[in-house]
Amino acid sequence: MPLEYNTIVNEDCVSFLGKQKQPFIELIFADPLFNSGYKYDVYEDHKAYDDYHAWTHQWMEACAGALKPTGSFWIAIGDEYAAEVRLIGRQVGLHLRNWIVWHYTFGQQTKAKFARSHTHLFYFVRDPKYFTFNDKAVRMFSDRQRVYKDVRANKAGKVPDDTWNEFPRLCGTFGERQGWHPCQMPETPLSRIVSACSNVGDLVFDPFSGSGTTLVVAKKLSREFLGTELSSEYAAGIAERLDGVKPLAELENEHSRWSADHDALLQRVYMVGVVSTESLYASRVLLEGLVQHFNWLLEAAGCKRTDTVEQVWAKLEDLRREARLPRIRVHAVEPSTRNMRPLTAGPGLFQ
Repeated sequence: MPLEYNTIVNEDCVSFLGKQKQPFIELIFADPLFNSGYKYDVYEDHKAYDDYHAWTHQWMEACAGALKPTGSFWIAIGDEYAAEVRLIGRQVGLHLRNWIVWHYTFGQQTKAKFARSHTHLFYFVRDPKYFTFNDKAVRMFSDRQRVYKDVRANKAGKVPDDTWNEFPRLCGTFGERQGWHPCQMPETPLSRIVSACSNVGDLVFDPFSGSGTTLVVAKKLSREFLGTELSSEYAAGIAERLDGVKPLAELENEHSRWSADHDALLQRVYMVGVVSTESLYASRVLLEGLVQHFNWLLEAAGCKRTDTVEQVWAKLEDLRREARLPRIRVHAVEPSTRNMRPLTAGPGLFQ
């Protein structure tokens, strides 16, 4: 019986993958238990070190065996077992491309040590020479473009660094929060990973689906998706969440050209660009670069449309007036906006 895609399987990932006869997955994203004593539905998140290490080796080996020769394998993990995950990756035949630190806001408060505000993201591949990496789908403004206006800057921007600080954790008041899962991954870092390391139609797999974010992002970006989840309650929640999701490529053909998901994509490009609307208005070059990045993301999601500078600017203006643009965390001095014209889409902007 052929394997069914685009669904959630209520089963242990090791058991499920052990039934498959050959590699079939292009991209895996795993956000396993951190062994931190967190209270989940049916999980035991407080194992002895040796037990947790053996379990980690078991599920990583099962996932690596299901990965296609050109596949990629991402793992999110905390400090306590990051070194072990890196070494196990080598033992099961994976090659490390990046050890990324995701620095986020809304970290937990502490009294007896410095507050933790990061997670480790390991980016492994099966073959160090042959893999998918769509650099256009993740490029962002470089400081040469954004700050120094250097004519030598690559107009396409740069591939992000291996420290990610654009993506906050999900706090309880965020609209994206599902409420029925205690530890939900935000969509924004997953969108970057899926866009970069898979193509339209590729299969994305999550062995610990949790709140279903990986599968939701994969569906939005027109990938095939499949997940395993041990909890029947969480699996039901994921299925319901997926029912409310449509691929971006389908939404663009409906009555409204700009869906909420297209808005979210533009908000993400704006946030990652770290350039305010004021600076975009003052620089045609930066505005055109932002539009280029937005169109590349649409292309990576399987959309056939291409938006103009005028269309994107008008939408940015709508989002700004509605206070729906994310707060930009500026890490370097922004381009000067002194003596700038009022922020309205007048004829001067598009001349």
